Amino acid sequence: MTLTQQIITVAMVVLGTAATRFLPFLIFPADRPTPKYVQYLGKVLPAAVFGLLVIYSLKNVNIFTGSRGIPELISIVLVVLMHVWKRQMLLSIAGGTICYMLLVQFVF
Repeated sequence: MTLTQQIITVAMVVLGTAATRFLPFLIFPADRPTPKYVQYLGKVLPAAVFGLLVIYSLKNVNIFTGSRGIPELISIVLVVLMHVWKRQMLLSIAGGTICYMLLVQFVF
Protein backbone atom coordinates (compact mmCIF):
# COMPACT_ATOMS: atom_id res chain seq x y z
CA MET A 1 0.00 0.00 0.00
CA THR A 2 1.14 3.46 -0.72
CA LEU A 3 1.16 6.15 1.94
CA THR A 4 -1.95 7.73 0.42
CA GLN A 5 -3.80 4.39 0.52
CA GLN A 6 -2.78 3.86 4.15
CA ILE A 7 -4.05 7.33 5.11
CA ILE A 8 -7.35 6.71 3.31
CA THR A 9 -7.71 3.31 4.99
CA VAL A 10 -7.08 4.74 8.46
CA ALA A 11 -9.46 7.63 7.76
CA MET A 12 -12.22 5.22 6.67
CA VAL A 13 -11.74 3.08 9.78
CA VAL A 14 -11.92 6.18 11.98
CA LEU A 15 -15.03 7.42 10.13
CA GLY A 16 -16.72 4.01 10.42
CA THR A 17 -15.94 3.75 14.11
CA ALA A 18 -17.16 7.28 14.83
CA ALA A 19 -20.34 6.71 12.82
CA THR A 20 -21.20 3.51 14.67
CA ARG A 21 -20.55 5.23 18.01
CA PHE A 22 -22.53 8.44 17.38
CA LEU A 23 -25.30 7.27 15.04
CA PRO A 24 -27.45 5.59 17.75
CA PHE A 25 -27.49 8.83 19.76
CA LEU A 26 -28.66 10.73 16.70
CA ILE A 27 -31.31 8.17 15.73
CA PHE A 28 -32.60 7.60 19.28
CA PRO A 29 -32.29 10.85 21.26
CA ALA A 30 -32.57 10.75 25.06
CA ASP A 31 -35.75 12.86 25.17
CA ARG A 32 -37.77 10.25 23.24
CA PRO A 33 -38.65 6.73 24.44
CA THR A 34 -36.78 3.84 22.87
CA PRO A 35 -38.90 2.07 20.23
CA LYS A 36 -40.40 -1.26 21.21
CA TYR A 37 -38.57 -3.19 18.49
CA VAL A 38 -35.21 -1.91 19.74
CA GLN A 39 -36.11 -2.97 23.28
CA TYR A 40 -37.15 -6.38 21.93
CA LEU A 41 -33.86 -6.77 20.05
CA GLY A 42 -31.97 -5.79 23.19
CA LYS A 43 -33.65 -8.66 25.03
CA VAL A 44 -33.34 -11.44 22.45
CA LEU A 45 -30.07 -10.75 20.62
CA PRO A 46 -27.65 -11.61 23.47
CA ALA A 47 -29.12 -15.10 23.83
CA ALA A 48 -29.19 -15.53 20.05
CA VAL A 49 -25.53 -14.55 19.77
CA PHE A 50 -24.50 -17.04 22.43
CA GLY A 51 -26.57 -19.76 20.79
CA LEU A 52 -24.84 -19.00 17.52
CA LEU A 53 -21.44 -19.16 19.19
CA VAL A 54 -22.21 -22.53 20.76
CA ILE A 55 -23.32 -23.96 17.43
CA TYR A 56 -20.32 -22.51 15.64
CA SER A 57 -17.93 -23.85 18.28
CA LEU A 58 -19.35 -27.36 18.15
CA LYS A 59 -19.97 -27.69 14.40
CA ASN A 60 -16.74 -29.61 13.71
CA VAL A 61 -16.79 -31.87 16.77
CA ASN A 62 -16.85 -35.49 15.66
CA ILE A 63 -17.85 -37.99 18.33
CA PHE A 64 -16.38 -40.87 16.30
CA THR A 65 -12.78 -39.61 16.14
CA GLY A 66 -10.17 -38.08 18.41
CA SER A 67 -11.26 -37.16 21.89
CA ARG A 68 -14.94 -37.63 20.91
CA GLY A 69 -15.97 -34.19 22.10
CA ILE A 70 -15.16 -34.90 25.74
CA PRO A 71 -13.13 -31.68 26.35
CA GLU A 72 -15.87 -29.63 24.73
CA LEU A 73 -18.55 -31.28 26.85
CA ILE A 74 -16.58 -30.84 30.08
CA SER A 75 -15.95 -27.18 29.27
CA ILE A 76 -19.61 -26.53 28.43
CA VAL A 77 -20.70 -28.10 31.72
CA LEU A 78 -18.13 -25.94 33.55
CA VAL A 79 -19.39 -22.78 31.84
CA VAL A 80 -22.99 -23.57 32.80
CA LEU A 81 -22.10 -24.41 36.40
CA MET A 82 -19.93 -21.30 36.82
CA HIS A 83 -22.65 -19.10 35.35
CA VAL A 84 -25.34 -20.58 37.59
CA TRP A 85 -23.04 -20.17 40.59
CA LYS A 86 -21.56 -16.69 40.04
CA ARG A 87 -23.74 -15.07 37.34
CA GLN A 88 -20.62 -13.46 35.85
CA MET A 89 -20.57 -13.93 32.09
CA LEU A 90 -16.92 -13.06 31.57
CA LEU A 91 -15.82 -15.33 34.41
CA SER A 92 -17.87 -18.19 32.97
CA ILE A 93 -16.50 -17.74 29.46
CA ALA A 94 -12.92 -17.36 30.67
CA GLY A 95 -13.23 -20.40 32.94
CA GLY A 96 -14.62 -22.55 30.14
CA THR A 97 -11.96 -21.38 27.70
CA ILE A 98 -9.12 -22.03 30.16
CA CYS A 99 -10.55 -25.43 31.04
CA TYR A 100 -10.82 -26.38 27.37
CA MET A 101 -7.30 -25.24 26.56
CA LEU A 102 -5.85 -27.13 29.53
CA LEU A 103 -7.76 -30.30 28.63
CA VAL A 104 -6.69 -30.17 25.00
CA GLN A 105 -3.05 -29.39 25.79
CA PHE A 106 -2.44 -31.70 28.74
CA VAL A 107 -5.11 -34.39 28.92
CA PHE A 108 -6.47 -35.23 25.46
